[in-house]
Amino acid sequence: MKRPTLLLVSAVALQLPVAALAAEHMEFVERALTDATLDLGAKGDSAGDLLTWSNPLFDAANKTQIGSDQGYCVRIEVGKTWECSWTNLLKDGQITVSGVFYDDKDSLLVVTGGSGKYAGAKGTLKLHSRDPKSTAYTFTFDLL
Repeated sequence: MKRPTLLLVSAVALQLPVAALAAEHMEFVERALTDATLDLGAKGDSAGDLLTWSNPLFDAANKTQIGSDQGYCVRIEVGKTWECSWTNLLKDGQITVSGVFYDDKDSLLVVTGGSGKYAGAKGTLKLHSRDPKSTAYTFTFDLL
């Protein structure tokens, strides 16, 4: 009776290092060149406004273009938050993300899936503004 339990524990222990090896940490730079806001609510920044974009993504050194991203956000709380969803289009596949984008601090979005090399992707995307005018962002992916 004890032997199957030992085998089960051993099998679970052997799976843990494999999962750890599958994790991937990636960093990109998005240049926010095409951001456009559609004023749908009250005049000016208001709940319901729509932000759309299709921007280039560069390597961590911000030198070589490695893909692009496209998506949208809906203004939820004026001057504070947007609810966003977008796709990162990379050479080896796509990674989709969703979550809250904060106006004045880093955001942590959820990786909702992917295709190609990133099929079934899960994890997080930390979004950090690289300058006060928000013309570029650092994307830090931690995939499980």
